Amino acid sequence: MLTDRVKRLGSKLKELIILPVYANLPSDMQAKIFEPTPPNARKVVLATNIAETSLTIDNIIYVIDPGFAKQNNFNSRTGMETLMVVPISKASANQRAGRAGRTAPGKCFRLYTAWAYKHELEDNTVPEIQRINLGNAVLTLKALGINDLLHFDFLDPPPHETLVLALEQLYALGALNHHGELTKLGRRMAEFPVDPMMAKMLLASEKYKCSEEVVTIAAMLSVNSAIFYRPKDKIIHADTARKNFNHLHGDHLSLLQVYNQWADTDFSTQWCYENFIQYRSMKRARDVREQLAGLMQRVEIEMVSGLPETINIRKAITAGYFYHIARLSKGGNYKTIKHNQTVMIHPNSALFEDLPRWVLYHELVFTTKEYMRQVTEIESKWLLEVAPHYYKPKELEDSTNKKMPKTIGRATITA
Repeated sequence: MLTDRVKRLGSKLKELIILPVYANLPSDMQAKIFEPTPPNARKVVLATNIAETSLTIDNIIYVIDPGFAKQNNFNSRTGMETLMVVPISKASANQRAGRAGRTAPGKCFRLYTAWAYKHELEDNTVPEIQRINLGNAVLTLKALGINDLLHFDFLDPPPHETLVLALEQLYALGALNHHGELTKLGRRMAEFPVDPMMAKMLLASEKYKCSEEVVTIAAMLSVNSAIFYRPKDKIIHADTARKNFNHLHGDHLSLLQVYNQWADTDFSTQWCYENFIQYRSMKRARDVREQLAGLMQRVEIEMVSGLPETINIRKAITAGYFYHIARLSKGGNYKTIKHNQTVMIHPNSALFEDLPRWVLYHELVFTTKEYMRQVTEIESKWLLEVAPHYYKPKELEDSTNKKMPKTIGRATITA
């Protein structure tokens, strides 16, 4: 909008340099905001709340604060993460105002009233522990020997339902027994500083003899939203490059292809540039992969490759993510098996046009619709192989609503 407006005003206005900055922008583009402004020009920086605390840009005099931010919220009822636009807190508002005049006197324009600031904004932002999935935190606490989580003295106690959901999930994954105590598998899972489902997937790779590939997929999933870069002026080229990596069985294997091809070019920067892939994200994935490979040695899992066959790789992923299964219903929509909730395949997915009958997803995100991100095709009979305690054959024939057996849930919680 700004670029368009500046073009229309033409020579009435001195030159305006418009620069965005957000976490997923490649670092060379981010660095542009620090370059000195040429004489007779002005610089406008459009930022997410990345600029709220961690950056000081020289000679910023004016700050415009719209009073909103995007925040990640986890809904324990549906198991879905939503990125919601929420009003900021007073603490954030003061931080934003503090960006003006760091190096010279400045002004902050707030797009909300003084009354709203006083009466409508919370004093502080909601702590993250109260709005995220607690699987990893619960597993870590159990591994530290803290068994009574409901009476544990948290600085900011998380909601009861989220804790209960995390315990149920750990039970279903086999990390806790019916007394709520850590099992041998749970102890090995706790060695990995990742989501319990991902830890289970890594450990399952031992059985399916594909640990090399599963470690790569886990590393790529940890940076998955920041791998492909789509510059506004080369959208068609970027989309074509992305499609070339698509794997016929789904996105987890597409990510594996991206990493393996990058490794074949000897981790080249030029290759990333040509394929519209962010080099910084790939480098981070490589670091994560090295750390995970070290942890695999620690739990005594040999690194073996399962390629070119992909069934075992997909089975290992299913062993960890059997919670995240959806099936194609008669209307052409997908319904999650657990909550019978209507979801869609994300348009960026390799399976967006194929619509296989059974799919597994890495996460559910709510933007305009409920989307499954990172989707892979699976077969329903694998579920009986990897999670016979959780799925009954009848349930996989007709999509009834699944609930954890009440006694199990209660036993875990009381323990």
